[in-house]
Amino acid sequence: MGRKILEEQSVLFISVIKWFFLASVTGAAVGASTTLFLKGLDMAIGISTGTGRYYFALLPLAMLASTLLVKHLAPDAEGHGTEKVIEAVHNRGANINPIVVPVKLVATIVTIAFGGSVGKEGPCAQIGAGVASTFARLMRFDVADRRKLVICGISAGFATVFGTPIAGAIFGVEVLLVGTILYDVLLPSFVAGIVGYHVSSAMGITYFTLPIASVPDFTIMFFLQLCLAGIFFGACSFMLIEMLKFSEYVARLIKIPKPLKAILGGTMIVVLAFAFGERYLGLGLGTIESALLGEQIPAAAFFLKGIFTAITLSFGGSGGIVTPIFFVGSTSGSLFGSFMGLDLQLFAAIGMVALLAGGANTPISASIMAAELFGPQVASYAAIACVMSFLITGHRSVYPSQVLAVAKSPSIKVSEGLTMEQILNVEIDPRAKGLTGKLISGMRYAKRTLSRRDRIKKK
Repeated sequence: MGRKILEEQSVLFISVIKWFFLASVTGAAVGASTTLFLKGLDMAIGISTGTGRYYFALLPLAMLASTLLVKHLAPDAEGHGTEKVIEAVHNRGANINPIVVPVKLVATIVTIAFGGSVGKEGPCAQIGAGVASTFARLMRFDVADRRKLVICGISAGFATVFGTPIAGAIFGVEVLLVGTILYDVLLPSFVAGIVGYHVSSAMGITYFTLPIASVPDFTIMFFLQLCLAGIFFGACSFMLIEMLKFSEYVARLIKIPKPLKAILGGTMIVVLAFAFGERYLGLGLGTIESALLGEQIPAAAFFLKGIFTAITLSFGGSGGIVTPIFFVGSTSGSLFGSFMGLDLQLFAAIGMVALLAGGANTPISASIMAAELFGPQVASYAAIACVMSFLITGHRSVYPSQVLAVAKSPSIKVSEGLTMEQILNVEIDPRAKGLTGKLISGMRYAKRTLSRRDRIKKK
């Protein structure tokens, strides 16, 4: 017995040392690579915006360039990066072509610099995963170890781009499967996220944080308002996901070559920018910051940003989806606070993380992000809205390749093990019991009664 215990502890010790080293190397490489991308992006934005007020008029050509780069050099770099990484982990043994990294970097910089409404975190996750996959290939790792290392790359990329090492680490192990966390990758993800964050900080990247001091004391009324906010943010997350799906559907209906489709998409965004303003172009960080400072934001801002983002991604633009999620979340939170007569700053902050929880199906990392960005006094309140948003969004995601591990309600019949894209039909379990079953029975009875009345009226 004593010998077996010693062997067990020895194996665990060696495993900890191994993954501490591998995750540290991965985190450092991803931190450095992400820093180069972020600095290149800032430089490109400065150059493009310096050309004149209507710099975004060149967006059709920018989206054309992005489309051609991806089409001819790295098709796997298409769309928003985190989605492609999730797909690679589930379907291709975490193998990522090294050429994806530079192509994604350049295509995203070109798209964002000229006004494409996308984010910068997707490329960082793809850069991180690409670096980790290449390292694993050079070290001749098996599929299991390569997969773990790529997840470390996702964590490090997310932690580095937003300056949230703990949330970044959890995001990497939470985003792949809906309803569960990959505990076997928890330690290396933490190490990679923390190392990546500190490397990028040492290389001059600064991060936005805004501790919120004016947090009200807990009351029953405030708790109910938070629950209502969570439902609202879940509905906004649902809206954003459906916008993305509808835009992709429309893009597929337009039977023209991808380069022409990119020019068309860029032209549509330019027209929309002239009609509704420039705040919905690019990253939109200025509007996010204004919302988080408690300033008044146009009521339709969250809806318009969804339109700009859906068109950009569906018609050939390259970039991430999380920064647009932050825009939609913070502005919808500001709208909710204004409508309910609540603190605009607080609910913009809660909305920002709650939309991430619902759209990406990552309520735990979103709740932790609230603590890292806005202070621990906000975290417990944000967690309520995050979980509510996660549930209300339903079995859908901005990442269609996510695999469902656990249904969001035992009263819903849905096949586990499918990707979110494969879940076409969600049925209510007719054997649902308790209060849920009674509510469902009541809804069905009301539906049958209304239907019977309609038939009688027609006769």
